[in-house]
Amino acid sequence: MIDPVLASRFQFALTTVVHIIFPVMSMGLAPFLIYFTWRDVRGGDPVYEQLRRFWTKVFAISFVVGTVTGIVLEFEFGTNFAAFSTTAGELFGGPLAVEGMMAFMLEATFLGIFVFGRERVSDRLYLVSSLAVGVGTWLSAIWILIANSWMQMPRGYELVSENGDEVVHLVDPLAAYLTPRFGYMYVHMQNAAVESVALFMAAVSAYYVYRHHVRGEETEHIAFWHKTLKIALVALLITAPLQVLQGDLYARHVYETQPQKFAAMEAVWDTEAYVPEYIFAIPTDLSQFTDPRAKELFGIGIPGGASWLASGGDATAEIRGLNTFEAEAPPVAVVFWSFRAMVGMGFWFILLAFWGGYRWYTGELFEDGLLHKALMASGLLGFVAVELGWVVTEVGRQPWVIQGVLKTSEGVSPGLTGAEALVTLAGFVGVYAGILALYVYVVSRVIRDGPPSGRELRSTAERDAAPTEVPDDD
Repeated sequence: MIDPVLASRFQFALTTVVHIIFPVMSMGLAPFLIYFTWRDVRGGDPVYEQLRRFWTKVFAISFVVGTVTGIVLEFEFGTNFAAFSTTAGELFGGPLAVEGMMAFMLEATFLGIFVFGRERVSDRLYLVSSLAVGVGTWLSAIWILIANSWMQMPRGYELVSENGDEVVHLVDPLAAYLTPRFGYMYVHMQNAAVESVALFMAAVSAYYVYRHHVRGEETEHIAFWHKTLKIALVALLITAPLQVLQGDLYARHVYETQPQKFAAMEAVWDTEAYVPEYIFAIPTDLSQFTDPRAKELFGIGIPGGASWLASGGDATAEIRGLNTFEAEAPPVAVVFWSFRAMVGMGFWFILLAFWGGYRWYTGELFEDGLLHKALMASGLLGFVAVELGWVVTEVGRQPWVIQGVLKTSEGVSPGLTGAEALVTLAGFVGVYAGILALYVYVVSRVIRDGPPSGRELRSTAERDAAPTEVPDDD
């Protein structure tokens, strides 16, 4: 029978991999929706009402599905990782509770007004509702990442004995909740969310623009798709370079605080200096794919690049190898290849952004069929890059669930059997696959239906202007 530790890890990974899609969509859409609402409230170009109404549907669907899939994660701390909850409950429970009471309630309270209240409340209140929903979405990430950053870099605690168990006791809340890791994680995650949504918006709009301008098919609402593509490109031009630049600082921080994870990211087994940074690497045999060792791979690398990245500018700096650590190495192949793929996508996104920006500048944005195809092919890659980033973050920390404090194998519920873990894992695979398929179907329907037509927008305005009719008693 499968090991309950392995089954529990797979189950938590599965639920996280599926769940993260929906918060990324919600968090990434939030600043766009605030902007669309502001422009709609100001009046003028009706395309902003179309943008607001269309993308609000996608946001609302993502919020609902994200709530359903996210609640389950908190229950898994009790069902599959009870020992972890016992050890870290005093510190870990606080941020999760505040996330529910502050962020989720703020978002949920104003979401109804934002989705259904445009014709029922004043312009000012409606704009406030968009801000509240957006702020609530981003506040959720603050408290979740506070908890996770503490697991990566625990501070402000002491270990005490309670009922025979060693548990974490909070002694400095500010140090615990605002670890040096938190700022890096929050900026990287939120920027990634906006970048991922910008890529998605660009892909959807590029599809309709390609059909209309390149293939010559008559397409409804083409002005809407023109505007969507331009707004997505502006966001991509900002977020794509920022993600790479901030990621460089983040990686340096990882080297300073989690050197074993950094060594796994670069597949450095023996302590070396002048370590190259492989932008592109290919294993020459299967064993190198499953057990990568950077200097044995065939690839294109920047000489001294990894050393420069770790030290902040010294290409001859020494990187400590995995063989020098007492704890077992994390699954190096998973971390190394995930990091390569994520970084590669990051540079591809920069190329797409500047390619699109250049075509816009030359007046050929809507006629470049190759650019449209590249954007369509890249529409979901932002979400893939986010998933890979979390793989590097979480798998790279292994064997620790709390870095240097508690190992993952020690955090699993002690009474959990392999049979129980396997049954729930199989159930989760089926249920979450169904949820994801349903989400894809519904969002696809929204995209196929397109934005509300000019007739619908005019009928709404006419209804608002018409006097209210009072029915006769007869």
